[in-house]
Amino acid sequence: MRHGKIVIGTVAATMGLLASCSSTGAQPLGTPSTAHVSKTQATPSSSESAVPAESPVAPESNPPGDIPDNTVFVPFRSSPGGLTISVPEAWARTTVKGSFSFTDKLNTVAVAWEPAVRGPTAASAKATEVPQLRRTTRAFQLQGVSTASLPAGPAVFLRYQVNSDPNAVTGKQYRMDVQRYELFHAGNEVIVTLTSPVGADNVDPWRVITQSLKWS
Repeated sequence: MRHGKIVIGTVAATMGLLASCSSTGAQPLGTPSTAHVSKTQATPSSSESAVPAESPVAPESNPPGDIPDNTVFVPFRSSPGGLTISVPEAWARTTVKGSFSFTDKLNTVAVAWEPAVRGPTAASAKATEVPQLRRTTRAFQLQGVSTASLPAGPAVFLRYQVNSDPNAVTGKQYRMDVQRYELFHAGNEVIVTLTSPVGADNVDPWRVITQSLKWS
């Protein structure tokens, strides 16, 4: 765990972030495109994007994924999602219906939401999300399913590893750590997914982000 200074920005900084980030954008090369799979499909279907089987790639000895200690975090409010969450300043934003994400290099913070009649449980995650993730992410390896307590409420916590998508030019892939939090609020299931290369030391930044989640 690193102990560098982490700063939460002001509302003014938030406005600067919104002005500098585009509302849509392509995913950076080499990042896992399906690491934050939603729960819209509980069973395989023709519209579900399965990936071919592949072996886990070897983790980098010095992965380019540590979030700097002096990173400034600014609150980002999503009216459609009914939530506010702090994200690193100046990361590239991508917004589509029902989700948004912020990415820098190989690190991604993604938030998605969808209607749900009940909250998630560890049992439902093992029965539904884990098989779906196994089908739709590259070289999926589950590391654990548990529960967590966040300021925004109780959550189901999944930890797993996947391969990144191949770089379109070099074909290079990275082994990625994924942390996925599933919460229930006001008839929606909200999924917060944090992705970084295996070996990156992002414990403190990830804690800032998950602890900042609140309903608005």
